Amino acid sequence: MNEIDVAAFDETIDDWFIESLKTYKDLHVYQLEHPTRVIEWTAGKTICVAGYSSTKNEILELLLPLKLFADDNQGLCAERDFKVVHGGFTNGPVNCLKHIQGTRCVVTNDGLSNKLQVWDVGGNDSDVIKSSGCIQPTRVSQSGSKIAPGLTGDLHVLHGSQICDLQLTDLTSGSSLYSVEKDIPDVLSSLQFVTGSVFLACTCGGDLFVGDTRTSTVPTPTPAEGRESELWCMAASSGLSSPEQGRHRVARLSSSGLVVLSDLRDLRSCVGRAQLDIQRNIPSHDFMNVSWAPALDNCLSVSGLNGLVEIYDTSTWRPECREPKPLFVHQGHVMSSVSHPSTSPPLVTSHIWHPSRPQTILSAAADGSMHVWDWVDSTAATRS
Repeated sequence: MNEIDVAAFDETIDDWFIESLKTYKDLHVYQLEHPTRVIEWTAGKTICVAGYSSTKNEILELLLPLKLFADDNQGLCAERDFKVVHGGFTNGPVNCLKHIQGTRCVVTNDGLSNKLQVWDVGGNDSDVIKSSGCIQPTRVSQSGSKIAPGLTGDLHVLHGSQICDLQLTDLTSGSSLYSVEKDIPDVLSSLQFVTGSVFLACTCGGDLFVGDTRTSTVPTPTPAEGRESELWCMAASSGLSSPEQGRHRVARLSSSGLVVLSDLRDLRSCVGRAQLDIQRNIPSHDFMNVSWAPALDNCLSVSGLNGLVEIYDTSTWRPECREPKPLFVHQGHVMSSVSHPSTSPPLVTSHIWHPSRPQTILSAAADGSMHVWDWVDSTAATRS
């Protein structure tokens, strides 16, 4: 690399850093020893992460930088980094991890079978995360499982690798409380409860299935509209059980960058469609992620198709396909690779919104970088 190239890269980093002083309220950068594809809240200030390499991996509970929460006196807060509060090891990769609300329990899957591992995150008397059991589903599969914890705090999880092996399991007894009684081999990409008993399942082909764990009725399918070669994932907005909030949206993201919005009350009708300006021929579809902001109306975030996390305002989206500009683009993971031009920018492997801080997001990338950032909406004044 010659001196001119070095100067150009340095100038790019400097320009982004100066711009970030205006575009972020907070930005904290952390380097994990191994990259993670899971970020899960265990409390308002702690998250759980785990490695996904094929060998032994760490599973960690991290305390967010306290400076992030010292809004009035940040200069007096010395804690600017993540802190490990609990940790342990898993013998295989962690491709899916979910926390059981109101407990110190997380459930994981290695992506190699549909067996689940149950973990005790520990408390004040121990800093160890230890395995407390495993769940072997009724129908054995060699594909990884998706996991959806319930919304009521019960020790129950819905899990499966295909529609046909979906089951609700009691983690205490290991007994099955619900299962799908029809041979539907469609592979799952996303799974989420939308009420205490009603769940939404998205297949890799983009079909949506609605099921109810209180009945033995086979989940109802809604076909996708994209090309067969595309892969899909989905996310349902929060507050779906409260009709007066008007937040009944389901977003499906395809590997081509197409986003389709549906109303949960009528999944066959499209209420919004957008084609995102995202690079094609991505090396992996494993990290695709679409997520609704829990504390911001109509805000949707997308990652895993490149090294960016992009945030969109969907309030103006219509059934006619549009090419919207993002409200905000987090380029931090790409910028971290600018100083190494011989390597491709790392894919973002995961991102998650803070449950109550409206514009705070955590993101992780394939190079092991983890960022927590509070973005500034520069368009808020013009949209209000």
